[in-house]
Amino acid sequence: MKTVRLFVLMTLTLSMTACGSKETAEVTAGADSLQTELGTRPVTAEKLNLNTATKEEFMTIPGVGERMAREFDEYRPYASIVQFRNEMGKYVDEATIAGYEDHVYVPIDINASDAETVAQILGLDLAGAEQLVAMRPFADREAFVAAVTEVAGGISSQFSRLYLAE
Repeated sequence: MKTVRLFVLMTLTLSMTACGSKETAEVTAGADSLQTELGTRPVTAEKLNLNTATKEEFMTIPGVGERMAREFDEYRPYASIVQFRNEMGKYVDEATIAGYEDHVYVPIDINASDAETVAQILGLDLAGAEQLVAMRPFADREAFVAAVTEVAGGISSQFSRLYLAE
């Protein structure tokens, strides 16, 4: 029942956000409190950095318990999302890993990360990520974000800032 309530609240939140409704804050607050009640992390653009998140933060991911949180930590630092997939593939299936990826990311090195790691940016597909890789080298973070805007649009460029390595 809680899953259904969560789905309904999140769907309403997205719908109301798209419509610009002033009730959005109330629905969002309801979704946030339900997430807290469930003890799980919602799927958002702001994900956990696999190289810096704590065990406690990992355990907010649906389906991650003590053992998987330990496994996430054991293989650090992650250089690519492919490395994460390969290491976690020793313990869980691809569908489970894909679910984890809704909540975590490997920081993107603008001039070194592979296309699959770059493709973690919301709204960017693998073909777009391959385009970005082919445009290297980038002078700096801003040049990379500008290229993301060119390839995938403004929304992706806003999300890209969340996933860049420092």
